[in-house]
Amino acid sequence: MSKLPVQLPSILTVRNAFFLSLCATTMVGGCVVAPPPRVVYAAPPPPPPAYVAPAPAAAVEVQASEPPPPLPEYQQPPCPEDGYLWTPGYWAFAAGGYYWVPGTWVAPPRVGVLWTPGYWGFVGGVYMFHAGYWGPHIGFYGGVNYGFGYGGVGFVGGHWAGNAFAYNTAVVNVNTTVIHNTYVNNVTVNNVTVNRVSYNGGTGGVAAAPTAQERTAMQEPHVPPTQAQQAHVQEAVRNPALSAKANGGHPAIAATPRPGAFNAPGVVGAKGAPPRPPVAANPAVHASTTSHAPTTGAAHPPAAGAPAAGKPQAAKPAHPSKPPAEKNGEKHEEGNRS
Repeated sequence: MSKLPVQLPSILTVRNAFFLSLCATTMVGGCVVAPPPRVVYAAPPPPPPAYVAPAPAAAVEVQASEPPPPLPEYQQPPCPEDGYLWTPGYWAFAAGGYYWVPGTWVAPPRVGVLWTPGYWGFVGGVYMFHAGYWGPHIGFYGGVNYGFGYGGVGFVGGHWAGNAFAYNTAVVNVNTTVIHNTYVNNVTVNNVTVNRVSYNGGTGGVAAAPTAQERTAMQEPHVPPTQAQQAHVQEAVRNPALSAKANGGHPAIAATPRPGAFNAPGVVGAKGAPPRPPVAANPAVHASTTSHAPTTGAAHPPAAGAPAAGKPQAAKPAHPSKPPAEKNGEKHEEGNRS
C-alpha cells in the first residue's frame, strides 16, 4: 500500500497565513481613525486701558457751595532774595469757610519753572478749587486777575534767562540795589478791565477758557507746591484773623516777604484792614530787603488821587488802565507773555 507524502508543514504554513490575513483584515476593518480636532481661534482680550494721570491744573483740592470773596487790594512786598518768584494770594476753603492765603515770594523747586496759580471755578453747581503748580510754562488759572504780572493770561513779571531769573520791575516790586538782574518792560494787557473777581464761571465769575497755549502747558510735566508753600497754607488756616468771616474780606496779613513769615518785618495788610501792631525789625533782614521800600502798585490799583510810594523806578500800577507813554525810546509791548 502506497503512502501519501507528508505535507503537514506546508499545510500549517498556509493555514497560518490564512489566519494572519484574516486577523489583519479584521484589525484594519475595526480601526477607526478619528479626525483631527478642530482648532477654534479666539482673539486675545484687549489690554487694559492705560492710566492717564490728570494734569495738576485740573486737580480739584476742595469744593464749596458759595463763591469766594473778592480779591483784597494790597501792595506787594519787595522780593527778599535773588531767584525768588512771586506766588499770588488767594482764598482757600476749610471747615470754617473761606480764609486768605497771603501772597508771598517763594524759592522755586528748580531752575526754569514758573508758578501757575490755583483758581476757583464754577462746575456742576459748585465752586471747585484747582490747585496751582510749577511748570516750564504758565497754564490756565481761570482768567483771574491776581495782579503783579498775573493779569489773567500768562505772566509778565519776569522770565528765566539761563540759570538766573530776570525781574520786570514795571510790574513786580524788586529792590534794584539788592537784586541787579532786572529790566523794565511796560506791558499793556489786551483785556484791561480791572476787577477783583476771584473765580471763573458762574454768576459774576470771570468768563474765560483755556487758550491753545495754556492747554499745551497743562499737559506738560508739573511739580506740586514746595514744602515751604504747603507749610505757608497750613499756617494761614491756623490763623483765625485770616478767616473771611473775621476780616470781612480785608485780611491784615495780605502778603508776606517769605513763606510762613506772618509776623516778620515786611508783612503787608490789605486795604481796609485794621492796622497791625508794629513788629521789631531784624537789622540784617531789614537791611537786605527794606533798605528801600519800592512799591510797583497794588494787585488792584488804588483809587485815583491816592499817593504812590516811592521806588528807584517810577511807580507803575500792576494793571494800568491805559498804555503808558513810551520812555527813553523803549517800545511798549502789547499782550501777555508766559
